[in-house]
Amino acid sequence: MVAVTRRSLEADQKEAMTLIITQTVFRDLQAAAQVAAPLEACGLLAGTGGRITKAYSLTNVDESADHFSMKPEDQFAAVKNMRAAGLKLVGLWHSHPATPARMSEEDLRLAYTPDIQYVIVSLAEVGGPCLRAFTVRDGIAHETPVMIEEQKGES
Repeated sequence: MVAVTRRSLEADQKEAMTLIITQTVFRDLQAAAQVAAPLEACGLLAGTGGRITKAYSLTNVDESADHFSMKPEDQFAAVKNMRAAGLKLVGLWHSHPATPARMSEEDLRLAYTPDIQYVIVSLAEVGGPCLRAFTVRDGIAHETPVMIEEQKGES
């Protein structure tokens, strides 16, 4: 399930874009979140032009149900792989095993990069896993509309 979003007609709406996530990446994120539960899963997202085509699942060194930290060496290896594949870092992702797909106070406090997507996969939603994306500016989360792109041969 992908959250349906409403956006107000605020000035920052001009900057709004739709984040496109391939069906394969969406399934990979759901699976990684389910495998890690009850702990948070985490990782990086890569692609080009606002389209995420690859997910990197990294180790949550905190081994926590409500917090995550990624190993720096895993992050560097993932970014090196992205560059070799001609991809760019588009976002960070993590799961919320028992809470909604929203930016928590902890998520907002640790959101240091303003031009990146923060993607959250919740396993707590009725109807199955829910994915939502956000940008953070000046400590405020701004939801990004998400479209899951079906690929040929998938349904």
